[in-house]
Amino acid sequence: MVRRPDPDQRTVRSSTVTDPVELPAHQLARAIASRTISPVEVVEAHLARIERLEPKLQAFVAVYGDDARLAAEGADRMIRAGHAVGPLHGVPVALKDLIDLEGRITTGGSAHFRERRAAETATIAKRMLAQGMIVLGKTHTVEFAYGGWGTNQHMGTPWNPWDLATPRTPGGSSSGSGVAVAARMAPWAIGTDTGGSVRLPASFCGLTGLKVTIGRVSTAGIVPLSTSLDTPGPMARSVEDVALLYTILSGPDPRDPNTRGIAPEDPMPVLHRGVRGLRLARMPAVERAGVSSEMLDAYDASLEALARLGAEIVEVDLPFRFADLVTTSAIVQAECYFFNGALSEDRASRLDEDVRLRTLAGAGVSAQDYLRTKRFQQEMKAAFAQAMEGIDALLTPTTESAAIPLDAVDQTVMPSRFTRFGNLLELCALALPNGFTAGGLPLSLQIVCRGYDEATALRIGQAYQGATEWHLRGPAL
Repeated sequence: MVRRPDPDQRTVRSSTVTDPVELPAHQLARAIASRTISPVEVVEAHLARIERLEPKLQAFVAVYGDDARLAAEGADRMIRAGHAVGPLHGVPVALKDLIDLEGRITTGGSAHFRERRAAETATIAKRMLAQGMIVLGKTHTVEFAYGGWGTNQHMGTPWNPWDLATPRTPGGSSSGSGVAVAARMAPWAIGTDTGGSVRLPASFCGLTGLKVTIGRVSTAGIVPLSTSLDTPGPMARSVEDVALLYTILSGPDPRDPNTRGIAPEDPMPVLHRGVRGLRLARMPAVERAGVSSEMLDAYDASLEALARLGAEIVEVDLPFRFADLVTTSAIVQAECYFFNGALSEDRASRLDEDVRLRTLAGAGVSAQDYLRTKRFQQEMKAAFAQAMEGIDALLTPTTESAAIPLDAVDQTVMPSRFTRFGNLLELCALALPNGFTAGGLPLSLQIVCRGYDEATALRIGQAYQGATEWHLRGPAL
C-alpha cells in the first residue's frame, strides 16, 4: 500500500509559502536573487528552526550562528548593491562533519577528534563559499563514515523526524545531513557516499540525494573512508535543488587526482526534457525477495508513472545479484584500516565499538584479497556495461524497507543491498521519495545510470517529480 496524504504530513507548494524554511532551495535562491526575501531573513528563519528542533533531533555537531548571521548581512548588502556573485548567493547550506573548513573542528564523527581543527577548507566548500553560500553548521555522521544505519555511540545518533515517538534509523553515514534537510533546518546539505551514505539517509528521511561518479566532485579536504570509492554529493528536497548544487560542485581539482581530465557538468539544459524515448530497466524479479511489500508497491507504481510519461520499461539480465556485491567489502575494509587502523587497534581509544570491529576487519585483508577484489570490480564493470547496452537507467528501490526502529538494527548487516553496487561499479545514482508506508514513513526509488551520466539520472528524476508530489511532503514538526 502506498500511503496518501494525511494530517501528519505537510504538502507544501512554493506559490503559497511565506516561511523561508518551507521553500525548496531553488525557489529560495530565486527569491533572494529577486530581493523578494533577504539572506538575513532566510538565515534567521533557519537558525530559529534549528534552535527549536535541535534539542530533539540532534542533527548538528556545531551550529555557526554568529558567522552565518554576519555572512547573511554581507550577502544582503552585496545583492542590494547589484553585486551578487552567483545564483546561490545568500542561500544557506549544512555540511557533513567530514568536510574541512579552515579553523573549524572536523571530527569525522569521532569523539577522539573533538579538537582537530582543519588547516585548509575543502574544495567543495570553497566552491560553495565562492558562490556566496552560507554555512549554517556541521552535521552528524557515523564514525569514520563507516556505517549505513546512521548510528553513533559517542557523538550521538540524529532522530529521524518522520516518527517523533519511536527513534528510527536516519540512514548513514550522512545521518545529520539527512535529518537537517528533512526537518527543514537547512534547505540542502552535503553528504558523502562510499556504499550508499547519501542515498540511504535520502531514503529513510524522504529526500532526494545524488551519488556522483567518482572523480566528478573533488574529495580534497574531506576525511576519507575509502579513497577508491568516496564520493561527495548533494542532499535536498527536490531534483531541481540537487541539480543546481551539483552544477557548482562538479569539475576538476588539482588537489584530487581522481578529478583530473573530468570536465564540469551542467545538467540544467536537459533537466526538463522528460523521459519519452528513454529505455529504463526494471530490476530482475529475483531481486524482489526480501523487499517490503510497501516498498515494492511504491516501486511498481513508480515504473508505471514513468511509463505513462513515455519511457519504455524493459527487462535486463544482470551479471550478478545485488547481495553478492555487498560482500565485496575488501576495498573499503583495507582502505579504512589504512586510515584508522592504528587508532582502532588502541583499545584505550574511545570509538564506536561497531565501527571499531568493521575497521579492524581490514587488518585481515591481504594484498592478494585487495587486488582480487579490484580485478573483480573491473570485470563486473565491463559485464554490467554490456548488460546495460541500449538501456538508459536501471531502476531499483533504494532500500529494502522504510526506516526501522533503532532497537531492531543489526549492526553486522548494512542496508546497502541496492546501493553499494553503484560505488563498486563507479556508476552514478539518484535516490528520491516515491511514497509512504501505512505508518507515514518515506519510501524511495533509485535511478542508476552509467558513470558520468548524472544529467540523465537527474532528467529522469525531474520527470518523475514533475508528475508526482511525494517530494513536496515533509514531517509535521
